[in-house]
Amino acid sequence: MKSRFAHYFSILSLAIVCLFAPKMASAQSLTSCTMTYNLSGFSFIYKQYDGIGNISCSNGERAQVALASKSIGFTLGKSEIQGTGVFSEVKNINEIYGSYVALEGHAGATKSVDGQVLTCGEISLALSGNGRGIDIGVTIGALTISRR
Repeated sequence: MKSRFAHYFSILSLAIVCLFAPKMASAQSLTSCTMTYNLSGFSFIYKQYDGIGNISCSNGERAQVALASKSIGFTLGKSEIQGTGVFSEVKNINEIYGSYVALEGHAGATKSVDGQVLTCGEISLALSGNGRGIDIGVTIGALTISRR
């Protein structure tokens, strides 16, 4: 009876490990990524900024990216912004590429600041930066991140 119990117990243990192992492995394979970026552009009701960025992830993946931001709202000005961005955890760097819905606020007179909260499906991105220019506004639009 004991040997039969041990046999069933080992089969049950193996089944439990096999059932939960993929979930544990996928949770461990998530990586955090950050981005440094430079954006410049203009706005008058419509805002268009373009730039470049460098993404680095905790798993060692890195990428140079092109950035294109287009939005609309109460906005006026011209500026150059350098900043940093923090992504929510991703499986790999390929999940980062795409168009993000953006809500943004910016202001400045010679010194300019910019903050954005963005989302692309399950991936979130928070951007904050400063630079130079004369601008003010609140907009909603999109930021596209593509390979460079």
